[in-house]
Amino acid sequence: MSQPVQPSLPQQPGQPSPYAPPPAGGPFGTPQPPEPEMPWAKAIVVTVVVFLAAGVVAGWAWQQFSPLAQYTVDENGGALGEEQMTRIFGPDGTFTAIGFLVALVLGGALFWWLRNYGPWSVAIVTLGACLGSGICWGVGMLLGHDPLQPRLQAAKPGDLISAPLELHTWTPAAAWLIGAALACAILAATTWRSEPVATTSQPAASEPAPPVQ
Repeated sequence: MSQPVQPSLPQQPGQPSPYAPPPAGGPFGTPQPPEPEMPWAKAIVVTVVVFLAAGVVAGWAWQQFSPLAQYTVDENGGALGEEQMTRIFGPDGTFTAIGFLVALVLGGALFWWLRNYGPWSVAIVTLGACLGSGICWGVGMLLGHDPLQPRLQAAKPGDLISAPLELHTWTPAAAWLIGAALACAILAATTWRSEPVATTSQPAASEPAPPVQ
């Protein structure tokens, strides 16, 4: 006796076909696997090299573009006029502006690159910014800090002598740290995501119809 053949039932809407390949992504709400982290040594070395190079360039720019006060030489030594007195803190402002902008850009780029390290990425970036600040100051002092007193003694009355390139307070050195920390905070706030929550329920699978005899 031949066995009864069950007719094929039409596929219900929303019911996955047994012959269709599984979807590429997981179900909605399933967190994606984390990206692989790079080695610690590479992350630290790249950060140090980037801020080291940036500190050298920023130090050169600080020396080139800082407005320096001009001393007028007379019989008693050197004196600053009223107009020149306003420029005495020019190197401090230039150092602050350059350091903040450089650290803001580089800190943001490096934080985005190292974001898989979590809070450690902030520590790596801020320590790199401190290194860049020190390198910037050292390069600028090496290129543009000429002691004032020997030049005054060698000058003649009426000559104009530029003030030495220097920081009058260590507050501008913190501009690198502030810029890098601000970049990390902005990126962390704008890229933060909560775990996705399904807002629509999945359609229930239709129960198969009883076989037709």
